[in-house]
Amino acid sequence: MPMVMKTPDLRNLRIIRYPDPILRKRCSPVKRFSPEIKALADRMFELMRLENGVGLAASQVGVLIRMFVTNPTAQPGDDLICVNPKFVELNGAEEKEEGCLSLPGVTVRVRRAREVVMDAFDADGCPFRRVVTDLAARVWQHEMDHLDGRLIADNMSTPDEIANRRALKELKAQYAAARRRRKTRCTSSS
Repeated sequence: MPMVMKTPDLRNLRIIRYPDPILRKRCSPVKRFSPEIKALADRMFELMRLENGVGLAASQVGVLIRMFVTNPTAQPGDDLICVNPKFVELNGAEEKEEGCLSLPGVTVRVRRAREVVMDAFDADGCPFRRVVTDLAARVWQHEMDHLDGRLIADNMSTPDEIANRRALKELKAQYAAARRRRKTRCTSSS
């Protein structure tokens, strides 16, 4: 069923951390463009920059729509909002290490296309096609994985699993502790 975005409380948006199950959900297409899309994108850019990231998918802030923001150069004019993105072409391949704002402290070697041709819409609903290579292509593919509920942890080799064991264990412990705190608050307020 097509997604019409409910306006989230932008002040309370935060980057969701692994292993929160929302990160595994597939996002729905945006069918109606509104000022809320741009406001959400602006907040996502803020959160991305606070964490020194180069891309952020809407699912990473708990909004299950097919949208991501990116700026691999960190130059003010290079912000890009991609709504309902679709890859038209993927060319070449290379394997490099990637990190993720939802998995801080975790790095994984991932094989990605070196060049990407993508069709998408901007925040106003205007279609565009872009071709990028290298880091920008890697970022786009990483964010598209998020929109489909996939994480870099899904690509771990045995050496990656060993190298990231401690960081993943800490993320799971932090998530469990936060759930216990929320549950305690809910039961004590009822």
